[in-house]
Amino acid sequence: MRPLPLPAALTVVVLGGMASAAQGVINAELGERTGDPVLGAVVNNVGGCLIVLVGLAVLPAMRTGLAGLRRARLPWWSYLGGVGGAVIVLTAPVVVPVLGVAVYTIAQVAGGSLGGLGVDRVGLAAVGRLPFTVPRVAGAALGIGAVALAQLGRPVGDLAVGMVLLSVVGGLAVSLQSALNGRVAAGIGPAAGLAVNFVVSSSVIGAVAVLSGAFGDHAAWPTQWWLYVGGVFGVGIVLALLVGVRAAGVLRTGLALVAGQLSGALLLDAALPGGPGVRLPVLAGAVLTLLAVLVAGVRWRVPVRVAAEPEREPDGRLVG
Repeated sequence: MRPLPLPAALTVVVLGGMASAAQGVINAELGERTGDPVLGAVVNNVGGCLIVLVGLAVLPAMRTGLAGLRRARLPWWSYLGGVGGAVIVLTAPVVVPVLGVAVYTIAQVAGGSLGGLGVDRVGLAAVGRLPFTVPRVAGAALGIGAVALAQLGRPVGDLAVGMVLLSVVGGLAVSLQSALNGRVAAGIGPAAGLAVNFVVSSSVIGAVAVLSGAFGDHAAWPTQWWLYVGGVFGVGIVLALLVGVRAAGVLRTGLALVAGQLSGALLLDAALPGGPGVRLPVLAGAVLTLLAVLVAGVRWRVPVRVAAEPEREPDGRLVG
């Protein structure tokens, strides 16, 4: 399957970011009501796996794409993208109560931007090597600044260095997830990238849930159906990342995802009962992040000075 045109691919990623904002609200609410935030991650990934299984059952194209796993000769580490997804889903419930949403989000985006630059530089994604350039570094910095602006007014928790570093690691994990899943999708097909992501991430999250005792005593499961649709958004997010990385690389895909997350947060703040309404810092942050996506894509050419030929006499002697 050919990559989508760049504008269409980035639009898909922005929509995936909006889905990510909704997914975060749903998983957090489910974790709070059950008394264990890990359960929100478990339900999210179980839902995603069920959707993938239904797709395999009813769509022959998905089965054909997944069958390519048997013939693929990708390195074993190419299939570990789901670990990155599990890391970010599991770290947020641990870090946010300590740092607050503002510091956590800034640290995560900083990690994702640094990871995107590094992953693109070494050519880990299917798009190939993308060198460090002034516009790409400036776009990453602008994206971090935009997210920092969007968090103005939010409470700040204890600035624990370990938790800040864990948030940065979460951002790095997302960039690796995007690159590795995109590599599988480019080599085998999107169905394979999607399925491998959820199998790996669900295995990691399930193991953590067992070790942490999340399946032990907890509050009763809530009855509201919308608390169990996080997996639907999860599938959309992974597909959006697959589309974006193939067309734009990891850095720009990550920035477009953040733009969608801020836009989604803005809509949720305005739509949810009792929400804070439209917050100008979030609106400004969303606009600046979209600008960062554009800046990071500017082609940068270093002008090369060509020495002028010395003037010569008709007989070939140098003038002067």
